[in-house]
Amino acid sequence: MSSAIPTPTRVRRLPVVGALRLGRPSDVWFKPALSVVAAVAPPSLLLVALGRLDLAAYTMAGSLCALYAHHRPYAARAKVLAWVVLGMLGGLAVALVAASVTRNAVVLVTVGALLAAVQKAVCDATRVGPPAHVILTFVSSATLFVPQNLGQVPGHLALAAAAGAWAWLVGMAPAPLRPHGPERRATAQALNAAAAYAETARGGEEGAGARSAAYAAVHAAWQTLLPARNRPSTTRRALERLVVRAEVALAAPADTDPALLRAWADAVRGSGRVPRTGDPRRDDGSLRERDELVGVAAERAVAPRPWWSRLGPLAPLAVRTALGCALAGYVSLALGADRPYWALVTAASLYQANLTLTWSRAVQRVVGNLVGVLLFAAVTPIARLGPLALVLCILACNFGAEALISRNYWLGSVCVTPLALLVTELPGYQPTGELVTDRVVDTLVGALVGFAAALAVTDRRAGRRVEGALTAVDRARERAARLTADPAATPAALEAARRGLAAAVVDLRATADAAAGEWWQRALPQERVVLAEQAAHRTLAATVRRQGLPPDPGTTSTQTHTEDTSP
Repeated sequence: MSSAIPTPTRVRRLPVVGALRLGRPSDVWFKPALSVVAAVAPPSLLLVALGRLDLAAYTMAGSLCALYAHHRPYAARAKVLAWVVLGMLGGLAVALVAASVTRNAVVLVTVGALLAAVQKAVCDATRVGPPAHVILTFVSSATLFVPQNLGQVPGHLALAAAAGAWAWLVGMAPAPLRPHGPERRATAQALNAAAAYAETARGGEEGAGARSAAYAAVHAAWQTLLPARNRPSTTRRALERLVVRAEVALAAPADTDPALLRAWADAVRGSGRVPRTGDPRRDDGSLRERDELVGVAAERAVAPRPWWSRLGPLAPLAVRTALGCALAGYVSLALGADRPYWALVTAASLYQANLTLTWSRAVQRVVGNLVGVLLFAAVTPIARLGPLALVLCILACNFGAEALISRNYWLGSVCVTPLALLVTELPGYQPTGELVTDRVVDTLVGALVGFAAALAVTDRRAGRRVEGALTAVDRARERAARLTADPAATPAALEAARRGLAAAVVDLRATADAAAGEWWQRALPQERVVLAEQAAHRTLAATVRRQGLPPDPGTTSTQTHTEDTSP
């Protein structure tokens, strides 16, 4: 372990303009956007035909599950979507029963805050991915304040379950057409990220940001490919070879042809054959490719860590969520609000990995909601033309939210806000001015009180987790270095050690970034983090050379050979 002296951490400035800067849209923004429309439309239109649009809030709870797991392989997606639907039904059941047995607003806010904390902790521990706990909290919090009786609860849950089953089918619908679509996208992102880092390294720049992004992309690709417990298909094995090539490019960027990596990425994104990485001029090409995948098979055989083992470090976030949501709801009630759950959901949506990111989300939420209420006021006359017009406006807002949110959260909130306001009109129309005023007040209350709770509940173990991540990198580096120096080391051991070290480096960077944005803690060992990363990257390069995995000798013409595989 390095003996470098820890340097104090500078307190980061709280961004305002930077928090609103637009980024590039997600590569698959259209998938959740189209999926949510396909999941919401049939149940809602059926209720319009039956004259029971007042029940659409319950079917929409199940339909919104179609927003999840679009980045996961279909086998994993089937399980994740099923658990999301069950989690949504569990939260909805608690909310409906609570709404049936009491109308005490303080009690209902307390139940909503505790549910939000549980949903936040479980979604973060299971790494379910966006939109994470926010949709679940919105559904459970909103239904807490809908008048119920116990006899209605089973029927409302049945509506939500039926819509959730339809959302599951919508999420799984592309599987027959592109069974390896998520794996292909993750592999292409890893190849493009490795190419970007190679270009940066060739230009003589520092490239720390590009290097971290490339390692994160490669790690994400392995996370997508490795969960397959059964014997992998030919296509998946070909994709694994490409991810190996992206890893090799990170270890030897100066000897890498970025154009070839990008050509592979373009080919992988389509539905044609997966490019081959082996050099046909080498007699031992097939043997080399086989050895590359020995470690993959070894790692696939290791059982993953149970998700509940990650709950401990999430305790501060859970406490922040419970406290912030409860206080936001109480303040909203004190101000005379009829819908305190808006303040509660606003607070719940703020909490990110650290205080700096939480502040950015607060800025984005406030700006997006303020613009969104103006959009609601503009579309209200159209939505009130009839039930069908209302449903069409809700569908348009659903699509717009998912199409825009990947560019910046505030931009998506511009559509989420009128969506939430339109949902309140499903049982019947309400005064526009009152809705707009209540939403603005609750947004400001939720953001201010929620961020104050984040300031009050600090994560003092963030620095300890950085120390743990440093220790993990040092151990992984020592193991990789020992195996690299051992002439008898097997390909499986070398491959597993290389990817284990790469995963440890990614975790160290994520842990350090999260801790650097936290306040009220001792200085972080920033210099040790940098030195540990540099030493790990040198060891990774040495491991690559020991394995005999130089980058493929691509040419600028980017001629690619292809595997004889189906998409």
